[in-house]
Amino acid sequence: MLFFIALLFLLFVALSTVDASPLHNDAANRTLSFTARVNAKRATNIVAADKARAQAMKHAGRKGKRDGSSFSITNAVVDYTTQVDVGSPATEYILLIDTGSSNTWIGANPNNHYNPTSTSVSTGGSVSVSYGSGAFSGLEYTDTVTLSSDLVITQQFIGVADSAWGIDVAGFLGVGPTDLTQGTVSNVYDVPTVTDNLKSQGIIDTEALGIYFIPSSAYDSTGELTFGGYDSSKIAGGMNYVPFTTTSPASAFWGIDQSITYGTSSSTILSETSGIVDTGTTLILIATDAFNRYQSTTSATIDESTGLLTISSDRHANLQTLTFNIGGIAYPLTPNAQIWPRSLNANIGDNSNSIYLVVSDIGSESGSGLDFINGYAFLQRYYSMYDTTNNQVGFASTGYTDATSN
Repeated sequence: MLFFIALLFLLFVALSTVDASPLHNDAANRTLSFTARVNAKRATNIVAADKARAQAMKHAGRKGKRDGSSFSITNAVVDYTTQVDVGSPATEYILLIDTGSSNTWIGANPNNHYNPTSTSVSTGGSVSVSYGSGAFSGLEYTDTVTLSSDLVITQQFIGVADSAWGIDVAGFLGVGPTDLTQGTVSNVYDVPTVTDNLKSQGIIDTEALGIYFIPSSAYDSTGELTFGGYDSSKIAGGMNYVPFTTTSPASAFWGIDQSITYGTSSSTILSETSGIVDTGTTLILIATDAFNRYQSTTSATIDESTGLLTISSDRHANLQTLTFNIGGIAYPLTPNAQIWPRSLNANIGDNSNSIYLVVSDIGSESGSGLDFINGYAFLQRYYSMYDTTNNQVGFASTGYTDATSN
């Protein structure tokens, strides 16, 4: 009898400690699906766009706040869009999802005007955000924003554009850190983001955002955002966490510390340093000295037409694993994961026989305080989560971590 009671107690303890964190999300009822699309109009500028974004982020991060400037994915080769309903009765908008900015706004598309409804309230403030490649300005409202049937936010701050340029979507769903809204609206200091309000209105327990991508092997692919945690059905194994970096300017964004090694000999490509995780960057960017080591080790050459590293078929057969060491955990990027999807070569202006690498030069030597960006090429192989409440970033393997789709 005592043995049976003890066994029941041990079973209870075990069950009570299995992933009891509020960040765990099995029901996925706080999940928003999105479409990832390769933007053929921008694809030939893939390296230049990523490098310009990185340099602009460094500049802004050192200033400590944005002063009305953000760094969106308007230049990126891969766009992420989702349907968002605003007002009651609601109007549907297709918005660009951006982890590099935090203002949510609509009205850039002249065929999709904002029509105030019973839930619309003017804040009396004006809004203006510059994205480097584009900008918008207009008036700030609060309104009901519906992301899904389980994600309905009341009194969400919404910018309504009366002027916009360089932007080819109806508006943005900003899911970056709240600090990125500073200086954008005339009569408030910080603008509560959609994630802020989901937490404050009791819809989610933790201010966190999980992001899952399916690797792009065609023009369109899909993914999902999970608010308040992560979707456990999309990961393999557990979620591992690392604290936000304290090093500036990476600390102004989703910043972490990591090192990178190459091959079975674990030769150092990049010693432990600070950088960021960013869905708005298409490639994996590393400091110039690290990039030179990677290029030399892989015997790659720079393709003048695209700016990407390219290798021959023979060199590709000898390509080895590139390992990202984050918080004591190794995240291997297989040889297949290091190459641009060959099915998308036409989108960057070349034929399907070329083999391009997705690792590129950030444009400055290591020691700058932002020495790498783990962009879409990394994040389509690992589930990522951004946890403001606990000041940490999480990573987990998925069914696509070792995919050979490229």
